[in-house]
Amino acid sequence: MAPIRTQWTRLIRFVASETSRVHIGEPVDPDIDVGVAAHQGTLIRAYEITGSALDPAAQVSRTILTVKYLLSPLNRNEVGFVRCLGLNYSDHAEETKMAAPPFPILFVKPTSSLIGPEGTVIIPAAAQPVKEHLPDYEVEFTIVIGKPAKDVKEEEALDYVLAYTGANDISFRKHQLAVSQWCFSKGFDNTNPLGPCLVSASAIPDPQKVPLKCKLNGETVQDGTTADQIFQVRRTIAHLSQGTTLEPGSIILTGTPKGVGFARKPPIYLQHGDRIETWVGGGIGTLFNDVKEERGPSAKL
Repeated sequence: MAPIRTQWTRLIRFVASETSRVHIGEPVDPDIDVGVAAHQGTLIRAYEITGSALDPAAQVSRTILTVKYLLSPLNRNEVGFVRCLGLNYSDHAEETKMAAPPFPILFVKPTSSLIGPEGTVIIPAAAQPVKEHLPDYEVEFTIVIGKPAKDVKEEEALDYVLAYTGANDISFRKHQLAVSQWCFSKGFDNTNPLGPCLVSASAIPDPQKVPLKCKLNGETVQDGTTADQIFQVRRTIAHLSQGTTLEPGSIILTGTPKGVGFARKPPIYLQHGDRIETWVGGGIGTLFNDVKEERGPSAKL
């Protein structure tokens, strides 16, 4: 099976100043952290991409557009299915005093949980008061599947990857630790930032050498690397595709390194007015997301 080759190296989805419509494109500046630039109001220009983000044949045009508002690189309809691994970093397992799992711990979440690089994380009334429910941050390296994958061999697993991106798997620990299934506690609406861009699989030839960090209100709380994953990307794809077709657009959040809030002494929890920055290397960049407790209409996606 041949690896997926895209015409683009990095892909963003955005509303253009010139048209006030949604487009996809490749940043003109190959080194810009689009998440930081969008947050700071720095000009971002992109070559328009014609076609779908999930189509490797999509073409990078010479038409240059200006980013008015940066969106999640995939819309909810394109994603389709969200799979997530729990307890997949050895240092995270150690800090939570849990044994490393013999098989990947899988949970899923609805696409209604997904928000963009500047989207607001909404803590629902069902997860308040926050001191009791312990809403938590989790920076995650994320796989985007590019072609149907079923019964994939581990040595061929990366051939099915379209791209990689970043995510923040916001978790509500009271609900999570009360039951064995984590879907509810990690699947509330508008709680999972995704992005800020897609980086083609060919641009990250070794997904086990990617650094990732999380800051809470400017303080670094997580600083890890995918080298510490228990189930590496190849094995994850091979395992999850057993008897199951991973459709194009499916995303897989691959777990988080140590430093989560609920494992700290005393615990740290997210609350109204906080700001989370999650950064993933390899050209993926930074997500900036404010936290609001549910007190009115949901934030812009």
